[in-house]
Amino acid sequence: QVQLVESGGGLVQAGGSLRLSCAASGLTFSFYNMAWFRQAPGKEREFVGRINWSGSSPNYARSVTGRCTISRDNALNTVYLQVSSLKPEDTAVYYCAARIRFNRESDDVNEYRIWGQGTQVTVSS
Repeated sequence: QVQLVESGGGLVQAGGSLRLSCAASGLTFSFYNMAWFRQAPGKEREFVGRINWSGSSPNYARSVTGRCTISRDNALNTVYLQVSSLKPEDTAVYYCAARIRFNRESDDVNEYRIWGQGTQVTVSS
């Protein structure tokens, strides 16, 4: 059974930071490019960043560039999202997603078929 499980969300003050984790099971993790998305109440799910199967070439949405770092540990089957200088507008449910590496890397939410259940991040002003 393929499963992605996010953790690390919570309530944080503006200006703070969080490190989210996404643990994968039931798949060969190194075969997958990984991405983070987020969804705020009443809004569509949006791309945050992605990292390829080898851990190189991270790519970020413009809204988080300079504040986010994505990394992965293939030995632990885990991908991470470090977010700093958090703003109230970063409040959302954060999801990780997996896409087989034989397909091109993508920022498009519709091109991911494997999703975690999400972790809530709330930033207070």
